[in-house]
Amino acid sequence: MAFGIPTLSDGDTTIRPIRVRDARALEHELRDNRGWLRQWEATSPIGPSSFDVKSSIRGLLQQSRVGAGLPFVIEHAGEIAGQLNVSSITYGSLASATIGYWVSERFAGKGLTPTAVALATDFCFFQLGLHRMEICIRPENGPSLRVVEKLGFRYEGLRRRFIHIDGDWRDHFCFALTVEELPQGVLRRWRAGDVPEEDAHIPTADRTRAANPLILRRR
Repeated sequence: MAFGIPTLSDGDTTIRPIRVRDARALEHELRDNRGWLRQWEATSPIGPSSFDVKSSIRGLLQQSRVGAGLPFVIEHAGEIAGQLNVSSITYGSLASATIGYWVSERFAGKGLTPTAVALATDFCFFQLGLHRMEICIRPENGPSLRVVEKLGFRYEGLRRRFIHIDGDWRDHFCFALTVEELPQGVLRRWRAGDVPEEDAHIPTADRTRAANPLILRRR
């Protein structure tokens, strides 16, 4: 374990601490999957930034040293498949964190992402003692929406122009879980087939608003 980051596994899926020496393999995956990942990548509102994976890893590890993040590599059968990052970790009266992730296109549909998210969420709930975990997803990101549907993250609302993604401020749907909602754990509930189908349901009104950015909620 590096800086309190565990290695967690379920079947062929493992999440482990990211290392600086992972930079070359991750850069290879990111470059080979530019068309697949570009539309979901965070960008800077002040202009283009350099594509420096090693520097990014060092920044994530620095966040982990101060207890603000848990940066993981996702592996499938020992092969690097993507990244998962638990960020904005806050203790005390809030006790929450946010999860973000990406996987290479060739690993899509193998169940890696929901497994990785479930492993990370269970660790944060039952080992770190966090109370709430949040995932924010662009309305157009069908694969990520299926992840929260599978795991039963509860829909909480539409956040307007929330994160700068692919060159502009983008709307996001917000989903969350609290530890009291699933004492058996996220992974165990999903594997048992006990996830409520309605929890991740997005109201038609919010889907319409997301599809029409100029439509504002009437006061």
